[in-house]
Amino acid sequence: MRIAVIGAGAMGSIYGGRLSAENDVTLVDTNAALAEKIIKDGIVLEENGRERIFHPSAVCDASSLGEMDLVILFTKALYSESALSGAASAIGKETYLMTLQNGAGHERVLSRFADRSRIIIGTTEDNGAVISPGHIHHGGSGVTNIGKLDGENDPFLERIKSSFDSCGFDVRIHSDIQRLIWDKLMINASLSVLTAILQCDIGYIAENSDAFSLCCRLIKEIVSVADAMGLSFDEETVVEKVRKTSFSGKGGYTSIMMDIKNGRRTEVDTISGAVADKAHELGISVPYQEMAVSLVHALEGRRNS
Repeated sequence: MRIAVIGAGAMGSIYGGRLSAENDVTLVDTNAALAEKIIKDGIVLEENGRERIFHPSAVCDASSLGEMDLVILFTKALYSESALSGAASAIGKETYLMTLQNGAGHERVLSRFADRSRIIIGTTEDNGAVISPGHIHHGGSGVTNIGKLDGENDPFLERIKSSFDSCGFDVRIHSDIQRLIWDKLMINASLSVLTAILQCDIGYIAENSDAFSLCCRLIKEIVSVADAMGLSFDEETVVEKVRKTSFSGKGGYTSIMMDIKNGRRTEVDTISGAVADKAHELGISVPYQEMAVSLVHALEGRRNS
């Protein structure tokens, strides 16, 4: 399969590197020095106590690639449109466009570059961190959940599963992929966003009664929106899941919290912002989610001023 992976950060490198073992893979990244290093030295993945080196192709300019079988978007959501615009020549009528990015609502951007029938959305439980350019620590493996945006069966999904699984991934195909995306959003748009606003570790949310009360109010709004979408969630079950996630993550930090700490823009618009956008569409009031979006953007502005 001819695959283009847009974004050579931690996750793009993990997927692009592994998939290159049995596919024709090209990583697309605007960082010229990074692309050159990948071409020269490959991608080094630290996995399970050992290093593996993969040799995908790498480019800064995707215009010469031609139409690909699959394009996977792994940039931060705030760069999605510009990244896809730069890779538009690789997305033909027969190309499938896939996102495994955090958050929800990515299809609004993807639909500008591919027909809905060729858009694949999903989640990944894999995680990683950049040690140095082209050198990635693959911290943990998990399930890659995928499904068609239109919810229909498609033989190409089985082709993706076969290809990905042979390269060490664990792909599950779902007809109700939106429910899985919103299941992950339950944590990101409550617990994770609060750690960014409070600039605290993950465990603090469950340990502090005021913080957890705020978290529960955010959860209540997410559940109300999901229910209106026809996605059934039990609020008490979600609250308990978030509580356990907080306690188990004591001493750890979310990526959105670290973005604020380090003066970077965040993906809040596809996390809490995705909840608020869908709520507005459905005529549901979500003042806590709206406040969360505003507070995170205010913090971004403070760090960049």
